[in-house]
Amino acid sequence: MQGTPVFVVKGLMKSFGPNRVLKGVDLDLHPGQVTVLMGANGAGKSTLVKIVSGIHSADGGTVELSGQAFAPSTPAEAMRAGVVTVHQAINDGVVPALDVASNLTLDRMSGKGAPLLLNPRRIRREAREVADRMGLSLDLSKEVADLTLADRQLVAIARAMAHRPKVLILDEPTSSLSSSEADRLFALIDRLRAEGVAILYISHRMSDIRRLADRIVSLRDGAIAGRFEDKPLDYSGAVDAMLGRKSGHDAVDARSAHAPVFSAEGLRLHAGAEPFHLDLGKGEIVAITGLVGVGKTALAETLFGLRRPFGGSMRLDGRPYLPTNPADAIGQGVFLVAKDRADNGIVPEFNLARNVSLPFVHRLSRFGVVRRGAERQRAREQIAELGIVCRTERDEMYALSGGNQQKAMVARWLAEPSRLLILDEPFQGVDIAARHDIASKLRATADSRATVLFVTELDEALETADRILVMSEHTLVGEHVNRGVDMERLLAEVAGRGLRGAA
Repeated sequence: MQGTPVFVVKGLMKSFGPNRVLKGVDLDLHPGQVTVLMGANGAGKSTLVKIVSGIHSADGGTVELSGQAFAPSTPAEAMRAGVVTVHQAINDGVVPALDVASNLTLDRMSGKGAPLLLNPRRIRREAREVADRMGLSLDLSKEVADLTLADRQLVAIARAMAHRPKVLILDEPTSSLSSSEADRLFALIDRLRAEGVAILYISHRMSDIRRLADRIVSLRDGAIAGRFEDKPLDYSGAVDAMLGRKSGHDAVDARSAHAPVFSAEGLRLHAGAEPFHLDLGKGEIVAITGLVGVGKTALAETLFGLRRPFGGSMRLDGRPYLPTNPADAIGQGVFLVAKDRADNGIVPEFNLARNVSLPFVHRLSRFGVVRRGAERQRAREQIAELGIVCRTERDEMYALSGGNQQKAMVARWLAEPSRLLILDEPFQGVDIAARHDIASKLRATADSRATVLFVTELDEALETADRILVMSEHTLVGEHVNRGVDMERLLAEVAGRGLRGAA
């Protein structure tokens, strides 16, 4: 332990109606130390963060910052005191309509002591100082709305760093970052740790946790379930404490395809990319892995009719396949669970039942009128099949945790039979328990179709797939049956050091 804690939470309690979300949480953060907080969806992580960030008030317990009582009534008040949070929802940390420079200096130019008149030259100078400290090489005049998801995340983090916080809270900060961008963030965290900042890092990614954690705290059902500080850290024990059971499960029993379903010959995703061959068979799950930006989403969108290939041919069940749009793909039995569920999946105006039935609502209609009973029955079946935690199928989507929202998006496409099921980052932003539930359901239903997953995390591929293909620079560079995988070769291929033509 490194001296006196700078941030101390004692007996923190919070309820929403009859639902007790926090049940007396004790947590301390020390200067120069990264504390990783692990917890399943619904464990209370978000509520804890929102209380210490000034979004919610606690029902009981105390929080101290540098030995003084700390109870911020707004996020701005928490920031001024030195407790800065970067939330998982990226747009919570940026203003998309403003340029990068304005975002990086927004709090400084609008808070207490801000100048009466805004000086554009001063804004750009101070923004450049913040960007340089972060190692952010973006056009400061560009609107944040025009940036990629990863760059928006970096701007949100850089904005937080401008406060030079005593306590920095990062909620799943690498979920949208490439390997090189994550490395840049890790280097910054190392620097902040050396400067004495206390860091609370919320993540389910074991690669992040192994890279950063000085200690791990596991949260389960609103209470601390375990603290892990002895070196070497007990990662498995931390996961078990988070889940309340042993997390270990048998390795995948890799299966072979029963029959070909989809094939592509000489497929090219853009003009400068190498052509590649791809076979997907009935009964098998194929994971295509690689770093962010190597072409995984481009391939998923090509298979689903969202973009045209630059060259090559595709066949589905032996017939030429070139969908002109998603409706055409769906009509031929090709379904896509898109990444970024908030932007591309969930319809927040609709409840859980309607979100599950949405692509096929016409099949539940008679004379243009949706049969509500049939729609609700379908949703109840999928809720049971995937273990979606909710009160009823009529729940609003915003009332569900991130993991249960993702289960609902998977349920939407499992409710009807398909020939090819495509899932683009299906485990993004979900905890280990939800990931296991989704993977188990995919494997249990795989016999009726071909299934392809696009994932960045190798753990997700190894826990789910029968075959693992590696993508680099918009082409396939490696293939592995998920049985005694040569991890050195696999990692070299992911890093772009694999041999061309291996796939």
